[in-house]
Amino acid sequence: MKPIKRLLQDRIVDRIEPNKAVLIFGARRVGKTVLIHQLISNFEGKAMLLNGEDYDTLALLEERSVANYRHLLEGVDLLVIDEAQNIPDIGSKLKLIVDEIESIRVIASGSSSFDLLNKAGEPLVGRSTQFYLTPFSQKEIAPTETALETRQNLESRLIYGSYPEVVMLDTFERKTDYLRDIVSAYLLKDILAIDGLKNSGKMKELLRLIAFQLGNEVSYDELGKQLGMSKNTVEKYLDLLSKVFVVYRLGAYSRNLRKEVTKAGKWYFYDNGIRNAIISNFNPLSIRQDVGALWENYLIGERIKANYNGGLGKEFYFWRTYDNQEIDLIEESLDSLTALEFKWGNKKTNVPGAFKDAYPNATFDVINKDNYLSYIV
Repeated sequence: MKPIKRLLQDRIVDRIEPNKAVLIFGARRVGKTVLIHQLISNFEGKAMLLNGEDYDTLALLEERSVANYRHLLEGVDLLVIDEAQNIPDIGSKLKLIVDEIESIRVIASGSSSFDLLNKAGEPLVGRSTQFYLTPFSQKEIAPTETALETRQNLESRLIYGSYPEVVMLDTFERKTDYLRDIVSAYLLKDILAIDGLKNSGKMKELLRLIAFQLGNEVSYDELGKQLGMSKNTVEKYLDLLSKVFVVYRLGAYSRNLRKEVTKAGKWYFYDNGIRNAIISNFNPLSIRQDVGALWENYLIGERIKANYNGGLGKEFYFWRTYDNQEIDLIEESLDSLTALEFKWGNKKTNVPGAFKDAYPNATFDVINKDNYLSYIV
């Protein structure tokens, strides 16, 4: 397969500016390090690459002083720090570097937003731009495939997802092994590194329950009862899982019409392969009972990837009334409202009457196997 260029790359290049920082977030193994090396290779100037997991890097940056950083960065035009979340007080250190080292440009990557955002985000307000790197989108993969290959690979995307190495592997057995390794070795590493959070078993069981409720509204009370923990603990764990880019929540869309559900939430996975690895189900679509849920998770994920990659600024919801009129995905931007329904088959679906009456200016489309590429590529 040809090398795959990330859609974020050009946008990031535009933001590599003197005395500014670029922060790149994303789950482990989605290609942040590869992207960083591409950015460095295309940069015209002297670059220094440090790794936050390396003891020498920690020692070099430990003394937070202008004199130390000026000595370290003499003649350097671009400072790049991979795995920056591992460096104590990284935000304050980057702020000092950006403010005091003349013309320095900074890129920092991290696999957990709660670490890097909390430690770097506040000190760097007004001095940084944030980007989120997802697993490959179909739009990124498309230039490397023929139309026939894209059609043939759809089932693989629904089952094994789009992590970069998964896409590159050439057998289903190797894809399965890789995803199992990701789940066991990397998935919860950032969360479990937090002091006082030791219960990995409960966290994994919570993920399994969310995986089985894919596309359905989730009750924190019910999850708590099943897991033997409080509603507040369930919410805390899900919040942490979202901050390491494993799952994300869609809230209910409402403009306070009496019939609209307002407080419910649905949880989805950023990647189908991770979801299937968590429940240990890599069976072909022909013998699965959850094809509709996989299709929904995949398409919503692709729309969200497009939002991140393009910097579109959309907000995402689902919509339902108390008499069970519903729409899978609502996308809201400053000047438009889009409603999307996802169907694995070709069953004709009309816009729900209550939605049409309440939002006459919204567009409504049904996405199926025949037309889906025009909505994600």
